[in-house]
Amino acid sequence: MKSSWGLVGLVVLLCAGSWGPVAMAAEPQAVALAKRMAKTSMSLWAVTGPAKDRFQYELGVFLRGIELVYEETHDEKYIDYIKFKVDRFVADNGTINYNSSQLTLDDILTGRLVLTLYEKTKETKYKKAADMLIDQLKVQPRTKEGGFWHKLIYPYQMWLDGLYMAEPFYAEYAKIFHQPSFFNDVAKQFIIMEKRSRDAKTGLLYHGYDESRVQSWADPKTGRSPSFWGRAVGWYFMGLVDTLDFFPVYHPKRAELLAILKRLAVAVEKVQDGKSGLWWQVLDKPKKKGNYLESSASAMFVYSYARGVRKGYLPKKYLKTAKKGYAGIVKNFLVYTSDGGLDYTRIASVGGLGGTPYRNGTFEYYISEPIATNDPKGVGPFMMASIEISHVK
Repeated sequence: MKSSWGLVGLVVLLCAGSWGPVAMAAEPQAVALAKRMAKTSMSLWAVTGPAKDRFQYELGVFLRGIELVYEETHDEKYIDYIKFKVDRFVADNGTINYNSSQLTLDDILTGRLVLTLYEKTKETKYKKAADMLIDQLKVQPRTKEGGFWHKLIYPYQMWLDGLYMAEPFYAEYAKIFHQPSFFNDVAKQFIIMEKRSRDAKTGLLYHGYDESRVQSWADPKTGRSPSFWGRAVGWYFMGLVDTLDFFPVYHPKRAELLAILKRLAVAVEKVQDGKSGLWWQVLDKPKKKGNYLESSASAMFVYSYARGVRKGYLPKKYLKTAKKGYAGIVKNFLVYTSDGGLDYTRIASVGGLGGTPYRNGTFEYYISEPIATNDPKGVGPFMMASIEISHVK
């Protein structure tokens, strides 16, 4: 597949196509909304961006949303856009313009789009680029139990985020290139993370786990961080659903992964806001001053429930949960723009643990971070949720 993208060609492509209300009239509302979101985001990040304009997770989760719009519409402008964005970082010889020595799982996620392009084009450079990411995972530092450190700069720490950043790519690579031994390692990551982060009372997962217990945010007995951050749980939830798409049905660990998914689905449903259908920035503190209904986590949960049911991983009763959540998103978070696009609001711009300045993982920390509009961490999951909810009957 050849791409003739330059700045002029890109602008022409973005201005063309079926963006208008006539073309959308026969579509499900959710698909039309996903296309409007794609229009806005592809215009915002026509050449550079999103965010830090690097080969890392914000690019990956955004392009994953575009990919689902492509799969639904079969409109080549979407896959052309994905190719243009990925090719800004992947050279003709397959090397990726990123710093692999940083050993951060955040840099693995965009590899999913590399695999998509390999499957579509069979260009060798995409196989070589995917191999480069696998080579990073082979040397990624681990806890004593075998769990990936989230980043080299966060020693002995596992974060929920990392399960979405690495595992779906790891599993898809294993399936495409016939590496069955990888699946044991993929399963291990989810199993360890649930074991170390799950709260027995609520069933929810704490954001992080420090094996060394040296971080001030870590409980001295359990190593857990103190809060249930919505988007972190969303990353894990989506990561598990997406990984199961590639996980062999005969694998002895598949049943354990499905059991983890079902436990998590129960816990997340219990903290869904009864009135709006949405989820809170800190999941278990709905009435605490400063907490707010947050849009990226809400989209992630809707996507996970809807896709989980559609794929047969979750009981059909969760369609009600997904529909209620999506209705809340449409009512509370969308702003329609005069050019036929869409703004997605109320996105927590960031959330982490440790670092400089130090993030202590408390309720007060999570509600103190800025709230953004059209952040890729919300835009991508919204498109994903929209496409999945359109399949709900």
